[in-house]
Amino acid sequence: LSSQKKFDEIKKANQAAAKKLVEDQFSSSSEDDDEDAEVKQGKILAKTFTIYTSQTDGDASELERTRQYMNEAFQSGAMTCLICIASVKRNQAVWSCCGCFCIFHLVCIQKWAKDSLFLVSSLTDDDFGKKDYPWPCPKCRFEYKRSETPSRYYCYCGKVENPTLDPWLVPHSCGQICEREFKPSCGHKCLLLCHPGPCPPCPKMVTTTCHCKKAKPVPRRCSAKEWSCRLPCGRTLLCGQHTCENSCHAGDCQPCPRVSKQRCICGRQTAERLCASPQWQCDQECGKPLPCGNHTCEQVCHAGPCGDCPRSGKRSCPCEKSKFTLPCTEDVPTCGDSCDKVLECGIHKCSQRCHRGPCEICRQEVEKQCRCGKHTKRMPCHKPYLCETKCTKTRDCQKHQCRRKCCSGNCPPCDQICGRTLGCRNHKCPSGCHRGSCNPCPETVDVKCNCGRTVIKVPCGRERTIKPPKCKQLCSRPPTCHHATQEKHYCHFGRCPPCRQPCRKMLACGHLCPVSCHDEALVKQTGLHQSAGPWEQPSEPAFIQTALPCPPCEVPIPVECLGQHEVSPLPCHSAEPYSCKRFCGRLLDCQNHTCMKECHHVTKLNSCAAGNKVGLECSQCEEECTKPRPSGCPHRCVLPCHPGDCPSCLQMLKIKCHCKLSILYIECLKLTCADLKEKELLISCKNQCPKELPCGHRCKEVCHSGSCPLNCSQKVKLRCLCKRLKKEIQCSKIQEGQVSLECDALCKEMKRKAAEIKEAEAKAAIEEEKRRQQAELEAFENRLKGRRKNKRRKDEVEVEQSSWQKYKNLIMLPMFGVAVVMV
Repeated sequence: LSSQKKFDEIKKANQAAAKKLVEDQFSSSSEDDDEDAEVKQGKILAKTFTIYTSQTDGDASELERTRQYMNEAFQSGAMTCLICIASVKRNQAVWSCCGCFCIFHLVCIQKWAKDSLFLVSSLTDDDFGKKDYPWPCPKCRFEYKRSETPSRYYCYCGKVENPTLDPWLVPHSCGQICEREFKPSCGHKCLLLCHPGPCPPCPKMVTTTCHCKKAKPVPRRCSAKEWSCRLPCGRTLLCGQHTCENSCHAGDCQPCPRVSKQRCICGRQTAERLCASPQWQCDQECGKPLPCGNHTCEQVCHAGPCGDCPRSGKRSCPCEKSKFTLPCTEDVPTCGDSCDKVLECGIHKCSQRCHRGPCEICRQEVEKQCRCGKHTKRMPCHKPYLCETKCTKTRDCQKHQCRRKCCSGNCPPCDQICGRTLGCRNHKCPSGCHRGSCNPCPETVDVKCNCGRTVIKVPCGRERTIKPPKCKQLCSRPPTCHHATQEKHYCHFGRCPPCRQPCRKMLACGHLCPVSCHDEALVKQTGLHQSAGPWEQPSEPAFIQTALPCPPCEVPIPVECLGQHEVSPLPCHSAEPYSCKRFCGRLLDCQNHTCMKECHHVTKLNSCAAGNKVGLECSQCEEECTKPRPSGCPHRCVLPCHPGDCPSCLQMLKIKCHCKLSILYIECLKLTCADLKEKELLISCKNQCPKELPCGHRCKEVCHSGSCPLNCSQKVKLRCLCKRLKKEIQCSKIQEGQVSLECDALCKEMKRKAAEIKEAEAKAAIEEEKRRQQAELEAFENRLKGRRKNKRRKDEVEVEQSSWQKYKNLIMLPMFGVAVVMV
């Protein structure tokens, strides 16, 4: 049973793990990952805006445009290079336009600038590559000089070259404060961290007055430092008569809106006109007489003097060869010479005599060459000569021929449409036919989520590769299971995630199914295909979506065990009486032991049994009596296990007395029933205690238990220190130190005499020792005396040395050493 139970538990665990794996693999929802990414993005944006919002007390309303650029930098695929139509990744070198803030790959913009400069230079053959032509941004056409072509990868603010990739910073940012000057310049610098897009308005606080300078200065944001006090302006207008009635405004005042009667410049006419334009001209000629008195001024209404008569003074004939001084009333006559003015052809001169009016057209016949220079013909000079030969040169697009009749060689630009398919693969180039690559497609395409509520704009051609936007709208599809509504989840493509709501179907037992919905469970199909042999590759497992039956009811129901020992909650599908594996525990008839069978059912009870009493199925007691015996009784009860008290013990006990010398035989009943004093008497052998006291005497008490008393009453002799006096005293008093025997005066006198005798004996011994040593020394010196030997001359008398002289060195050296050691 235990192994089967363990197998079932492992089986359930494996099934749960497999179900979870299948759900994770086929789930279409990635809300947790999206939420983590959004939280991380929010933290980076908050960190980037911290310094700015601290200056504006948390107001971030002016950051929407910059926030949009940052969101595009974070969103996968939203930042696209318009040149190559590919996504701009975090680890790629980029360049940002300072006009439209569009981001391009560094390599792409370098190639774009090079191609643009080459195309512009190639149109002028004479100055090819010499002039410093600008190149435009692919998006906003903002022009850059040749020297401004990017060559290195910098962050947005331009401080750090090749910024390192940091997942906690805005992509391509260095993480430092931007510090770019605001546009228009106000003297302050941007406070955001290095960021894409334009810098937000300046958040600094400055003290400034209104436009009309009437109000007191107030602190305002630097980006909105110009303000109006709403009071009338009051400045004098250009008319010099009225004041500005508009409210406080910036810049110059508007022209005076009032109307007044004003004369024209010549003063002949009067009209109502705007006060802002007091000077006006009428349409009449001046008509004033000139100083000559013969003519009048022909100028239209004018101011100032009319001037001299235009016919006075020296005047030239029509050919301007002769000059005449005539009154203003006479016309200048012709001189009669040839005109000789250069005609319109620019080659020949007029052959007529001096005449008034324009010269005639050139009618001379000349041999003219056509514009292309291939043919010649004689014809009037004023007529152009164009042949019918068509130009075969290739135009600047390097694709089409010129085909213009009689072309001079300077062929016009190609007038055909390019028509090549752009990189987006959706549109064709609308520009004129040109060389090199076409401009990027200017169109944008909306990429929508499944429900269509969330839209992002991407360059045309990217809609096939970019991921749809993450929509925060709830999925509106109807549920596919038996539930009325589905779980709330965000808009998505593909199949909805499996329903995780409780099933709540009614089971046969009357309870509701508590497990997750299983109407659309993915089940692996097995046994559908039998392999033909080991050479056949195993196919991928197939999963089908099917409804699974509800599992057995697991609602806990309290059930009592067979022996009525406990009540345990069991699953509803297996709720029935069970054995709790404990001992039965019912009290047997012996009233001493309990039933040791495993928990079992009791069908019939004895007539006197009630409650937790023994039943017929319980075991019968077959043990001996194990009731505790009286204290000191070592014998067992002679009866089998029985109820009530055991009978009295009548056996004899063989024990030793207190002194362990005698063996006594006593009835067990007497010994166990006796008190302490009676037991003391029963165990005593009535003889003298053989134990020895610490003082060395034998105990005088009768055989007893415990330790012997220490008050020994035996008489002992006590002597003084000199052993002369003695006295008999009780032993216990001597042990306690209560009695002591002191020496008297006689004892002290005897001690003094003995000390004197001893001192005299010591002195005599010392004198005797000195005499003995002196005698030995003299004897030794006598033995050392002798004759000397003749060592050099034979005739000299040899003197024999004494013993002392021979051995004095040998004796004195050791004695000297001993003396030194003693000292």
